[in-house]
Amino acid sequence: MAHAVTLRRDLWAPSALDWWIGWLFMLGSTCFAIASLPVLAVWTAPRVVGVTYFVGSILFTAAAATQLAQAIRARPSPAPGAHGPLRGLVGSAQIDRLASGVQLVGTLFFNWTTAAALNDALTTSEELRRVWAPDAVGSVCFLIASQLALMSVCRRWWCRRRTTLWRIAALNLLGSVFFGISAVTSYILPSTGEVLDAAATDLFTLLGALCFLAGAWMLLPRRGS
Repeated sequence: MAHAVTLRRDLWAPSALDWWIGWLFMLGSTCFAIASLPVLAVWTAPRVVGVTYFVGSILFTAAAATQLAQAIRARPSPAPGAHGPLRGLVGSAQIDRLASGVQLVGTLFFNWTTAAALNDALTTSEELRRVWAPDAVGSVCFLIASQLALMSVCRRWWCRRRTTLWRIAALNLLGSVFFGISAVTSYILPSTGEVLDAAATDLFTLLGALCFLAGAWMLLPRRGS
């Protein structure tokens, strides 16, 4: 009698790049999720929150760099089902490289903004230029990269599929949307020096981090048992 094979996430598979990418993104997402919790600011000094965001951004960069290396190593493949100007790009290794490259650039902007935010001596105009602006650019990069990744799976602008790759891409796109909203609500008002909506910024950062955490978990290799 044949037995059904149960596939489980492999929590220890350092020989697989997906394992490294998944864990790095999960750890980075966890840092962002923890830092966005208002209770952390109550229990600890503001600098602890800032350092947590910075560490998370470094982990994101390490994950994005590894993912780009994986995409570069992949062999180009045809894109059956793609039409029009997207043919030859969508569904191929080229779009995966482009998505990974844009994502890496976005993480570098997050490195910049989280590092700058540790400086308590910045004026409002400096905060807008060195903290908010890089965060906004990084969020736009994540949105573009996530849309490209979804196009790679769908071979067109949008689709709905019951596959792990589609769920990962969709979760990452949703997370990028949440990060984008967070960037908007974190705009620093020149008249007061306060953010537009701190509560909304924390909420949407948390939601975005949880989406990336879930997508990263799905990246972990699976094995039968």
